[in-house]
Amino acid sequence: MAILKIARMGHPVLSQPAKPVPDPRALEIHNLVNDMIETMRDANGAGLAAPQVHVPLRVVVFQAPTGRADPGLSEEERFDHTAPLTVLINPEIQVLDPAPEGGWEGCLSVPGLRGWVERPAHIRYRGVGLEGEVIERVARGFHARVVQHECDHLDGRLYVSRMTDLSRLIFESEIAHFQAAS
Repeated sequence: MAILKIARMGHPVLSQPAKPVPDPRALEIHNLVNDMIETMRDANGAGLAAPQVHVPLRVVVFQAPTGRADPGLSEEERFDHTAPLTVLINPEIQVLDPAPEGGWEGCLSVPGLRGWVERPAHIRYRGVGLEGEVIERVARGFHARVVQHECDHLDGRLYVSRMTDLSRLIFESEIAHFQAAS
């Protein structure tokens, strides 16, 4: 396994749609996923999409370990056990309730910043795992947010393009001050 270089905002790989994976069971996909998981954990991320490591394929990994708490997340959005370490290949998202829920998002490709993003709070996602098995889950709150955030990368989007108020794009180090002033 290896820790991969993470593409940063502005790199062309982050603005292109990723290609479908024809064979999730291929050795190179398994190797990519192992490296992505190691990279995500090393960077203390909640998720990682293949384009973020310069591979334009429709692959995401994500997790929400119980011990993690990010500043700025509401109690409903805090990491929980409903999103175990998941590998999702060729994912699709279905919005179950379009009512938006706002939350602070960060991204390994936009280091040091957080932005307030509104997304549907209730979704169903479906994809394929490493053995070709179908994975389908219903998600709410942070679980739904991280899946949508990672799948946006597969369509060439960063969270900042979903922001409606750029005055709510702040440095992570300033989030406590921002919240105190709100």
